[in-house]
Amino acid sequence: MGASASGAGQDADEEARRRLDAYTYLSAPERLEHVAIMRVFYGTLLADLAVPDIMAKLRQSGGPAAGLDADTLTVRLEQLVIWGNLLRSSHTVKASSISEYQRSRSRYQLSKLGERVQRDADGVLAEADAAREVSNELLALVERGLRELAGLVTAPGGIQPQDGLERISTLFVQFGEFADSIRDFYAYLGQVLSRYDLDSAEYQGFKELLLDYVEAITEDVAFRAPRISATLDTLWPHIPALLDRLDAHAQGLTGLSAQGEGRLEVRVQRSRGRELADWEGLRGWFSDTDGQGSQVDQLRDATLRALQSLLANAKRMLRSATGEMSRRKDLLRLARWFEEAAPQDAHDIAVAAFGLYGARHLGIPPATDEVVPAYTSWWTGPVVEVPVALRERGSRAQRGRASAVEDHSAQKERLREAARQRAAARAAAADELRSASGRFAEVRLTSAALGLLLELLATALGNAKLKRRTGTAGFDLDSASSEDAELGIRLTVRRTAGTRTVLYSADGDLLLDDLELDIGRVSTAVDGEAEVTAS
Repeated sequence: MGASASGAGQDADEEARRRLDAYTYLSAPERLEHVAIMRVFYGTLLADLAVPDIMAKLRQSGGPAAGLDADTLTVRLEQLVIWGNLLRSSHTVKASSISEYQRSRSRYQLSKLGERVQRDADGVLAEADAAREVSNELLALVERGLRELAGLVTAPGGIQPQDGLERISTLFVQFGEFADSIRDFYAYLGQVLSRYDLDSAEYQGFKELLLDYVEAITEDVAFRAPRISATLDTLWPHIPALLDRLDAHAQGLTGLSAQGEGRLEVRVQRSRGRELADWEGLRGWFSDTDGQGSQVDQLRDATLRALQSLLANAKRMLRSATGEMSRRKDLLRLARWFEEAAPQDAHDIAVAAFGLYGARHLGIPPATDEVVPAYTSWWTGPVVEVPVALRERGSRAQRGRASAVEDHSAQKERLREAARQRAAARAAAADELRSASGRFAEVRLTSAALGLLLELLATALGNAKLKRRTGTAGFDLDSASSEDAELGIRLTVRRTAGTRTVLYSADGDLLLDDLELDIGRVSTAVDGEAEVTAS
């Protein structure tokens, strides 16, 4: 049991790391480009886009990603796939060149996790510093909705299932909006009151905000919280039966999570109010159910802390009026002088304001190949490397034993193993191509086999010789072939008018017009010359 619990814990940690990787693009050096790309996908529903489509939308919207070329955009998209923000989907591709096929064969769509992260990121970027009003009127609607629901549930015959669904959904939407607005407003209030540099005008404004607006909020919550708590106590014994009755009436997506023939095993996030845990959270907001205090108690404590912060600012302003003046305005004036001053004037201002003079570096000669004039300032002159021993102990003497030579055998073995795996994968791809020669329409190639075939095809077309057709303006291929002696594979390309060769693969389908492909085996003869054996 201990081993199974440890394995479950490791799986949970791995799942948490995978989900947190979806936030990586918001802190990457190219985060502005990544955000612009994600906004293109976020503005569509159930749409998979190829690189040309994304480039067109980026150029139409402008911004930091408008100038990305196809190769750079592909790199950005693949990185978003690795982080879990996008998903890759394959489809049939018709392209005029191999490079166009490689760019267009993969289409991308937004993952559920990526959609959630981008939605939250846009909300933070748009309204992070704004003061959000508290939807106080929703608390009265929550109280009225609970009272009406309790009356219908406790009445003979109970409530109709559809009416119960509508009332519970409305109730939890109203409560969720009210709770979110409370959290956002008090977070903003704490950010403001943590400042100790408020001047008299700012202090007056925030004092009126706290004493009027916050007082109205706390009074309304304190008035309605006992009534809501009493209604929930009346309703609480009937909640399990009510939820079972609602599930029997409207199962929703929970049918997908059931196991059985023809069913899918899917994790479903229920609507708010359809689980007993939602009702426990609602009850815990107004009543102390676990001994840790209710959210109403925390709201009262937060208001008290806000009043204490306001009093601390009032005491600071009173001390300033008795002669203990704040240096805020002086420091702002000094900062403005620094911003407007030339470099040499800024040095003089720093010396006058803080008594900081130039450092003197003695005893370290510069490099022999550097000629530094005597009038060069140490501020702009070249940096001299000071040994650590001299900088920390004032001595050049070496201390301690010399470190042992680092053993890189493990790293070398890992590199050799990686090289062997790559060689084995290419050999397997070559065997797959030789076995599929002449019957490409009957098999579906793997990604590795298609990649090797495209590599050989590009080399063959690059080595091809063109000859003019007799009596026409067209050209025919002559000696279009390529080979890899190490893998023992040879590709021959012939031009045949009217021929259509289709290559099916896991990455998509490749259509070759007027071309026939023949793959053979390359073996070494006794005299050392290579000979070709058809497979």
